[in-house]
Amino acid sequence: MNLSPTTRTTGRFARLATALGAGLVLVAVAGAHPAAAQDPGKDTTTQAIEPAGAVPGGFASWKDLLATQERLVRAADRITAAVAQERNGGGYAGIVVAPENHELRLYWKGRTSQAIDGLVGQLRGDVSVSVLPARHSAAELTAAMARIAKRAGSAITSIAPRVDGSGLDVTGLDASRARSAASGETVPISVETGVRPQLATRWNDSPPWYGGGAWQSPGGGCSTGFAVTYGGSSKILSAGHCAALGNTATDPTGEVIGSVTQDNNGLDVLLINTSAAGRVFNNPVGNVSTEFTNQVIGTTSSYVGMWLCTSGAYSGTNCTIQVQQTGVTINVGYLITGTVRAEQTAHLNAVGQGDSGGSVEVVNSANTNQVYAAGVNTAIDTSTAVTCTGYVTSGRTCAWRMYYSPWSNATSAYPGIAITLG
Repeated sequence: MNLSPTTRTTGRFARLATALGAGLVLVAVAGAHPAAAQDPGKDTTTQAIEPAGAVPGGFASWKDLLATQERLVRAADRITAAVAQERNGGGYAGIVVAPENHELRLYWKGRTSQAIDGLVGQLRGDVSVSVLPARHSAAELTAAMARIAKRAGSAITSIAPRVDGSGLDVTGLDASRARSAASGETVPISVETGVRPQLATRWNDSPPWYGGGAWQSPGGGCSTGFAVTYGGSSKILSAGHCAALGNTATDPTGEVIGSVTQDNNGLDVLLINTSAAGRVFNNPVGNVSTEFTNQVIGTTSSYVGMWLCTSGAYSGTNCTIQVQQTGVTINVGYLITGTVRAEQTAHLNAVGQGDSGGSVEVVNSANTNQVYAAGVNTAIDTSTAVTCTGYVTSGRTCAWRMYYSPWSNATSAYPGIAITLG
């Protein structure tokens, strides 16, 4: 699910695409640049990000829904921090943030510990929390995922733990091969066929570089994610599959952004050494004729049920995208772990080729001119292909189902990394 339209159309990515056929592969669209590059300048003109369509859950506005979501995410973060103190995670299976129901659901195998009970009691003073039974813990499911991935090879395209702890969801192009690869495990496993993950500007940015802009390396083109600091230096975050260590990143006009100084393909995150600012490009959903930038005010965790937006150099800004699974391992010719599966709920474009590395963001309910960093685009499921949106609408593949590398993958790959605030 390569979201980079020009990402590696030759070399090892092309060989992977040939070897895996229509499976989960890195996808690149060479030369898909607009005829005329736009120069957004470096002003800080901003505008509210407003998802289109009816607001779920009977909320009066998206702002109200996002305010409820933020309270639930804060509660979920406190629970996951407490789980980290439990031996092997205790019986923790997963968390669903359900703003439409004004509820957080915690799934747990066995009896919750005294510490978790006490915390849940505290949290219920602010949000509704339900503690529900789980058949398996997250630790048990993670161990089973690792065993399946080790022996499956190209027979599977993704493996994900069910958030309620009931088992695993495995996808593959051939049902019998996928079932055979997943056999021998004691946890319940469902197999879905046809899922095809493939690796997924703005077009003339300048220093300090913003997120959501176009960049390219010798292998192809992608989108920038978020400005960060790491090891005392300013850098910009993007997708690991977009380039190799030491490659020089440029914008579409040939202006040098910087060199790739860190690259982790297993978590699909890389860092470009450059001057970068804590803002991201956006546009009204469905209309790239108006472009603006938004201040980044922090990071957010990712939980099943959350609503978010994406910003890619090729597709522009898309919203009404909801998290469906977390902790997903995808097979794109090699394994990428810890990804998040999300879907555009109206089955319109979420992201497409060329958007790899672009910003995955959650709008701040208190000020919809601001965003939180959730992660960077990794891949699309080409079996859910739809009409592309944005700056390049032909010669690319776009999809309503996407995978992204969450902020937690960046912190795992690069301990001490910090988001740059706008």
